[in-house]
Amino acid sequence: MAAPRRRPAPSAGLKDLSPRPAPPPVPFGVPFWAPVALWGLPLSLLGRAASFHRGDYTVEVSINDYLDIYCPHYEEPLPAERMERYVLYMVNYEGHASCDHRQKGFKRWECNRPDSPNGPLKFSEKFQLFTPFSLGFEFRPGHEYYYISASPPNMVDRPCLKLKVYVRPTNDSLYESPEPIFTSNNSCCSLRVPHAALVVVPVFWTLLAS
Repeated sequence: MAAPRRRPAPSAGLKDLSPRPAPPPVPFGVPFWAPVALWGLPLSLLGRAASFHRGDYTVEVSINDYLDIYCPHYEEPLPAERMERYVLYMVNYEGHASCDHRQKGFKRWECNRPDSPNGPLKFSEKFQLFTPFSLGFEFRPGHEYYYISASPPNMVDRPCLKLKVYVRPTNDSLYESPEPIFTSNNSCCSLRVPHAALVVVPVFWTLLAS
């Protein structure tokens, strides 16, 4: 797996506006969701990505890395039941093991526009210690975080796909917490994270760093 690319940290109080690398080209009509690999591609294109096809994948990140999620997208029209749509959840360890988002899980993103004329939907997760946003999520070094996919209601049921993200420890980890932290009292879930992938069938994760 290619090593994460790093960008210098922005100065305090300034927003980092440096451009991110474009994702690698995706073969026509292939839906995707993965870090440095594509889900749903033939094995010949993915080398060692057999686990992708079984719907489970693991990736390591560092604090201030980004994970970019590109939803399935189709350039040519297809019947609605053939276009893949997903609801992506962040869950606890039990929810990941059982692929059940009701296990203290919450909806993170929804891939619901596979035929958008503007290209694939893109979401980003930044693995940061602190967030300025009231509903933001804060991550801790040395812990694992879990994501799964589910089919939207009243849509064709597709296999559950899972991603485990391990945040590497840092040299100055005095501020580490045993559990991930929500910054809002209204947030619902605390996630169990034993120490130690989405790629999601068709979705693409690109690992970047700030």
